[in-house]
Amino acid sequence: MTVWERPARGARGPAPERSRAEVTAAAVALADESGLAAVTMRRVAGRLGTGPASLYRYVSSRDELIDLMADAMTGEIDLTAPLGGDPVEDLLALASQAKALHLSHPWLLDVPPERLRLGPRGLDYLEHALAAMAPAALPGHARLEAVALLSGLAKLFARTELQAAQTSTERHAAQAAYLTRAAAEGTRPLLAAALAESTASGLPEDPQALFERTTRRVLAGLLTGDQL
Repeated sequence: MTVWERPARGARGPAPERSRAEVTAAAVALADESGLAAVTMRRVAGRLGTGPASLYRYVSSRDELIDLMADAMTGEIDLTAPLGGDPVEDLLALASQAKALHLSHPWLLDVPPERLRLGPRGLDYLEHALAAMAPAALPGHARLEAVALLSGLAKLFARTELQAAQTSTERHAAQAAYLTRAAAEGTRPLLAAALAESTASGLPEDPQALFERTTRRVLAGLLTGDQL
């Protein structure tokens, strides 16, 4: 059974001193401070002022603890805003929230990807995304694939944005200069043309604007193109 199907409190043994919500909150706080690798049963127990063995009253393994953490974070996404009827824009709004969530809690990017890692809040998110696609004539499998791809895009752009923020200015400048010189050699005319067009404004592109434009294009293809 999954952690979601088991009672929060077992029928036998001493009454738990904490709740699953408290255990989850302690684990999330630890991950926010030191990353997902820092979340061990021992360290979470220490934060709660109890012994590691006591945590097994609430979860059977660290994997289940991560399930609780990921689902709690998904609950931070606001699903109360009414849908506008445009699947692309409604899904983009949802994906933008997911990207912001990963920027706020970078350890989420280290949660091992599992196709069925869904708790109650994750199921609510999925239901909302499927509702946003209601106007599109897509079979069920294509709708689920679109949600998965949307999630992947949000994580990819969040990771790229976080890594860019951690890259030194000198290293970034050196990489940009190398790319410019390589394109100017004349052996890669298509790359040179693409770079010339992308830098025509002379201004670096806002990461969120790039995310929105790319996601709109992907969604437009998924929701209006031919489906196999």
